[in-house]
Amino acid sequence: QVQLVESGGGLVQAGGSLRLSCAASGRTFSSYAMGWFRQAPGKERDFVATISRTGRSTDYADSVKGRFTISRDNGKNTVYLQMDSLKPEDTAVYYCVRRPGLSISTMAEAYDSWGQGTQVTVSS
Repeated sequence: QVQLVESGGGLVQAGGSLRLSCAASGRTFSSYAMGWFRQAPGKERDFVATISRTGRSTDYADSVKGRFTISRDNGKNTVYLQMDSLKPEDTAVYYCVRRPGLSISTMAEAYDSWGQGTQVTVSS
């Protein structure tokens, strides 16, 4: 079973930046689309970004377009989320996810593996 381990979360002031990393175990990382979801206290888990197996296709939630960038390094079995111009409303636990299949998706049920999450807190 794959393990997804997130890192890079923390406390940052509004307008600042963070880069999240997600390291995946196993030797088939390049066979899967990857993504990020987030969940704020008292709210549902929301889609943030996704990237195809090759990295050629990406998709973002409207709320983060132009501020967040998802990327991957298949040689390192790692997916990244660069977060710039952070806002207090970006505060949440961020989860790395893996999707079997050829296409990317914004739907949580399309992903079969989830990391334990990393906390991102943006102060105003």
